Amino acid sequence: MSDWIAIGALAAVGLVIPLAMMSVSALLRPSVPETGKSTTYESGETPTGGTRIRFNIQYYMVALLFVVFDIETVLLFPWAVIYRPAISAGVPMIDLLWPMLAFVGILAIGLVWAWRSGAISWARSPRATSRKTERDLNQ
Repeated sequence: MSDWIAIGALAAVGLVIPLAMMSVSALLRPSVPETGKSTTYESGETPTGGTRIRFNIQYYMVALLFVVFDIETVLLFPWAVIYRPAISAGVPMIDLLWPMLAFVGILAIGLVWAWRSGAISWARSPRATSRKTERDLNQ
């Protein structure tokens, strides 16, 4: 039971300290409202165009897939480190391989799904397509 008390105390401290720091800083900081604080800052440049820019969702999909497979690598490393000592200690090979094969299999299914749904294929912009067409016509 004492382990749960320690976990609860750690969770309480983890919540109380940030909340206390935010409330103290809200009480102590100076409040100087001016118009310059509410304007868009573009690294010293005068902003041009609208603020609503359409980003290509493919960038985020590729980044998300990178994070997933990067974490897979991090999770495979400890398994690879203990594999040989576990075999020499007499653990059956199927008990070692089955969980990792299931893990990699689930990730492979996710990769196939992402590939088939087009999350990995990069969409070409209309500008790049028109440049390629112009280049083909000029040759």
